[in-house]
Amino acid sequence: MTHNELISSIHFDDRGLVPAIVQDNKTGAVLMLAYMNAQAIEQTIATSEAHFWSRSRQELWHKGSTSGNFQRVIDIQVDCDQDTLLLRVIPAGPACHTGHTTCFFQRYDRSTDRFLEFETLTDKEN
Repeated sequence: MTHNELISSIHFDDRGLVPAIVQDNKTGAVLMLAYMNAQAIEQTIATSEAHFWSRSRQELWHKGSTSGNFQRVIDIQVDCDQDTLLLRVIPAGPACHTGHTTCFFQRYDRSTDRFLEFETLTDKEN
């Protein structure tokens, strides 16, 4: 399947977006969830670096362009319904704007009925 065939087969939502799960190629950790439009997918394929659509800024967003935390894309997969993408990446730094390795650094703790931060500073530095 060519990239044009891939893009035309994706079921974008009514805003022209598709969710993209970003996974660390080495560890398998889920780093973030972002959204892509056709232009973001094309730029990602052309550069092998992750590009997304910023829903808050309403603009194309090259991950790492301001932070330096680029994500080199190793693989792009589409799910069985063709409405979600999976990007396997090699991250150049933390994925989260908070400085955490992953945006999913809080875990629900049933015993305390709270969400607790489980990523340590050491995790962020490695």
